[in-house]
Amino acid sequence: MTFDEVNALSAADFAAQFGHLFEHSPWVIEAAARSRPFADKQAMLKAFASVLDESGDDRQLALLRAHPELAGKAAIDGSLTKESTAEQASAGLDRLTEEEFKLFHARNAAYAQKFGFPFIICVRLTNKAGILEAMHARLGSTREAEFKTALGEVMKIVDLRLGEALQ
Repeated sequence: MTFDEVNALSAADFAAQFGHLFEHSPWVIEAAARSRPFADKQAMLKAFASVLDESGDDRQLALLRAHPELAGKAAIDGSLTKESTAEQASAGLDRLTEEEFKLFHARNAAYAQKFGFPFIICVRLTNKAGILEAMHARLGSTREAEFKTALGEVMKIVDLRLGEALQ
């Protein structure tokens, strides 16, 4: 898709084309659409980041909470988005041993209890061992630092998803 085509989309078509970029949070896409025209992918990403930056802590927290736990309930019951399903599978999270599953579950629970939102990492840029290591390390973080890290990970996910959507 060219940027002339992206910029020519109606608001509804823009939302339909890119609404999946942010997990269950189409409001980011809808707000960013008003920043068109975009010169390139980086301009789109900058518009998305601006919407997030200006949205305030409550909306940012809602966006973080819209993300599923890694190898969690949504993965088991099949209610993950198709993007999350593919991403988690790319890191091997659909092929966990019973021991690995228990470890993911325990770390997800500890993380959510401490920070109030699920652990978020761009799984396509790592693997099971890297994710578990990051979960362990990030549990030692402050909420403020982790909030910022989680939003940064969301933007890494969006960057990869956007690259695919533009093909």
